[in-house]
Amino acid sequence: MNLTLKLAQQLITNTIEIATSKNQQVAVAIVDAHGELLAYAKMDGTAFHAGVLAQNKAYTSARDRQKTSSLAKWAQQTGKDLAYWTDAKFTGIAGGVPIESNQGVIGAIGISGLAEEDDEALALNVLKISL
Repeated sequence: MNLTLKLAQQLITNTIEIATSKNQQVAVAIVDAHGELLAYAKMDGTAFHAGVLAQNKAYTSARDRQKTSSLAKWAQQTGKDLAYWTDAKFTGIAGGVPIESNQGVIGAIGISGLAEEDDEALALNVLKISL
């Protein structure tokens, strides 16, 4: 499976539908395996900073090949700062989740606008119903 524009747009649509059904407002970003932006949306009423965070979460997850929450745990356990990667876009804020196929990580989704744990749960749910 490849991460196509069509699939990226479907992930955005599914995210917005789920958030709307729960009366939530989020920003969502879909990136390719290198962290390059493929699709993005920020729902009306979503905090401005959530847009940048969603994109950075997706970028980090794609580049590091893991959930951003896992990266944060690793940083805490090792005592390393996220500046370790010398990439200002890297974040340990939960809500970035890799998109995987049998070929490995093909991209990532980043969601922001809710509590960190809720951002991640929504991202996982979107991937579950979409792939």
